[in-house]
Amino acid sequence: MASLNVGNLGDYLREQRRNAQLSLRQLAEAAGVSNPYLSQIERGLRKPSAEVLQQVAKALRISAETLYVRAGILDEQERDELETRAVILADPSINERQKQVLLQIYESFRKENGLDSASGPASAPQDTTADGPRTAGAGDADPKTD
Repeated sequence: MASLNVGNLGDYLREQRRNAQLSLRQLAEAAGVSNPYLSQIERGLRKPSAEVLQQVAKALRISAETLYVRAGILDEQERDELETRAVILADPSINERQKQVLLQIYESFRKENGLDSASGPASAPQDTTADGPRTAGAGDADPKTD
């Protein structure tokens, strides 16, 4: 009655719960799952759904993607990609256009390195010569001076 990676997940959840100084009952209540069910997850007897893992992660204030990797739902590389995208999108210091440009650059580097599994033709590579890209707003100073 062994399951893939579930013991590892349970040990990790128990460690995170203890670090958060929560009892099993407190975490179960905060995550909206039953106390016996959470106990079974921690002991490696149950494999929770992605939804339950998301609720537990939220209650523990940790990354749901990390739990998905531990549970075997997501591989490490996919998690890294999702977390990178999430950090870019959550950054309040850059505007939406800048976020989209960063994501496009990130995606082009992943494709160039053969890490993107998306189908379809890759976008044309940008000019990376000493002159740099020639797109508007790519760091050029405003030529108008008053």
